Amino acid sequence: MSDRTTARDLFRDVIALAPMATGGNLPYRRLCREFGAEMSCSEMILAHKLAKGSRRELPLLRRHEGESPFGIQIAAGKPAAMGEGARVAASHEPDYLDLNFGCPIDVMVRRGIGAAALKRPARLRAMIAAARAVTDLPLLVKIRAGWSEKKVNAVEMARIAEDEGADSISIHGRTREQRYRRDADWSIIAEVADAVDIPVLGNGDILLPGDRTRHLAETRVSGVVVARGALIKPWIFRELRSGEVWHPSTAERWGVMRRYFDMAAEHFGDDEKGLPRVERFFLWHLGFWHRYRPYVDADQAASDTSLIQQRNDAVPEDPEDRLLYSGREEDHELIWRRLLDKDHPGA
Repeated sequence: MSDRTTARDLFRDVIALAPMATGGNLPYRRLCREFGAEMSCSEMILAHKLAKGSRRELPLLRRHEGESPFGIQIAAGKPAAMGEGARVAASHEPDYLDLNFGCPIDVMVRRGIGAAALKRPARLRAMIAAARAVTDLPLLVKIRAGWSEKKVNAVEMARIAEDEGADSISIHGRTREQRYRRDADWSIIAEVADAVDIPVLGNGDILLPGDRTRHLAETRVSGVVVARGALIKPWIFRELRSGEVWHPSTAERWGVMRRYFDMAAEHFGDDEKGLPRVERFFLWHLGFWHRYRPYVDADQAASDTSLIQQRNDAVPEDPEDRLLYSGREEDHELIWRRLLDKDHPGA
């Protein structure tokens, strides 16, 4: 068996946590791994800053001992920067490198980083080649469906990636122009999976076990990558592998939040310097946790659009449930205070 075959096998039959800015912080990755995420990755690291030894980038390289396999995601706008960033990242001994050509953020795209490469196939080719030239680590290339609906070129980009030595493709089924609006187009993901021989991981609108089951049955994808679904309910990984939905009680939801708090306090510290950082991340996550609703696969089957794209303003009768469903900042601050005081169900 060749080294490249072994590298590609790393990406077969996986349920992976997507690399995410802020949301992919180490404590949250650790929480998702406890719930069954089988692969995780650092937050996006700018290759040119990593190569220069930026103090801001270096902490993002850290992994928890429970993260295996673990990848480091780097992004660049120029081949030389990608090559240098890949060399430094590889020296930290991750299990693979993730090359980000999907980030849609304006400030990055204006600098030629992330999804900007989808407009310049030759530049994307050169950046992948630069990374491949400096490391034998498995390379995962992240792309989107294309730059815009008028320029859907994911198949072309995937073939370039394969030609230049990528071991897997992760594709988000939306264009850069669409950002996170509209349903992910899995027909494009299917076209990519049919067009290349390396494993393809599909990403977009996975919230329930049936979503994974359906996509695996209808496409040749080798696995799935979960982003917002994991931010809404970190236990989604257990659901996807078991095929069974878990509806946690109110006390169990508090227990999940408590577990994240404990991990974050361990990572950032629970002193005067660390606790404000824990609070900042905790409140950020509440912006997603409150969106949890006890959906089942039949709910998705009855809907014309993805449930993850929908707004559900249902208000539970129980005041404790109502608090956890609230998107109000003042309610999130109340949850934080109650967590600190251990004044909540299940405490």
